[in-house]
Amino acid sequence: MEGDQTNRWQVQEAKARFSTLVDTTLEDGPQIVTKRGVEAVVVVPYQQWLRMEQSRKPNIKELLLAPEARTETLVPPRRKLARREPPTLQ
Repeated sequence: MEGDQTNRWQVQEAKARFSTLVDTTLEDGPQIVTKRGVEAVVVVPYQQWLRMEQSRKPNIKELLLAPEARTETLVPPRRKLARREPPTLQ
């Protein structure tokens, strides 16, 4: 998306035309706001943000600091292994 400037807003323009930024976000999707020419934030529609939050997996810090135990995500499920027959001793 380097060459596409249709979804990029300078912070001054975004502040001056905030209502237009919101309308464009709702109609066309995420909009990038730049600060001094560097991408700073992305404005996304609320429903899209909710979907992103629900699909996000917690990182290890969040798991360790959580008040409730979340061990089911720390230990991978065990696989069924094929077992060999024991050798017969004579």
